[in-house]
Amino acid sequence: MDNARQILEEMKVVPVIQIDRLEDAAPLAKALVDNGLPIAEVTLRSPVALDAIRVMSQQYPNLLVIAGTVTSPKQAQQAVDAGAHMVVSPGFNPITVKYCVENDIDIIPGVATPGEMEQAMNFALNTLKFFPAEANGGVKTLKAIAAPYQQLKFMPTGGVNPENLHNYLAQPNVICCGGSWMIDKSLIAQGKWDELGQLIRSAVSTAAA
Repeated sequence: MDNARQILEEMKVVPVIQIDRLEDAAPLAKALVDNGLPIAEVTLRSPVALDAIRVMSQQYPNLLVIAGTVTSPKQAQQAVDAGAHMVVSPGFNPITVKYCVENDIDIIPGVATPGEMEQAMNFALNTLKFFPAEANGGVKTLKAIAAPYQQLKFMPTGGVNPENLHNYLAQPNVICCGGSWMIDKSLIAQGKWDELGQLIRSAVSTAAA
């Protein structure tokens, strides 16, 4: 999906999802698409994650499917083979980043320090995940690094919620924020897709306000 970053910038929020039951993948994808948030960052933290990515990408081709919590070249390749359009890592692993760059796998690596940011720049990457955002100084840190790293854009994740979302999105170096508040695991477990849809629509409205 060539316009992945454009979608991230337009939507402003990225739902970070852990799918524990494969049967939830398709209805969850439908809920996201039908309620105006055609993005799913599926974390590789469950045994069914890769199968969920495959189901979502095949049944909902207009959904931007991202593989999250990618920590190795093997996981990155498996995610892309399953249908992920992009991979996101929690930290900066030069081995994983090098593999992705050399194999044309779109990656947004996680960074928390200027040193990691400069490593990313050495790989010609300019869109990075700032993680965990709140624990690493949040908006104050993003403001502090804006001047020396003007070419970098960030996707803050970790501690982002409806209350502080606008503070992050107001920063010129932030293109979108990752979060899980709009994906209530209890609603998924109970199959309450209409209620989940309301949460998703609320997140879209909040981001656009």
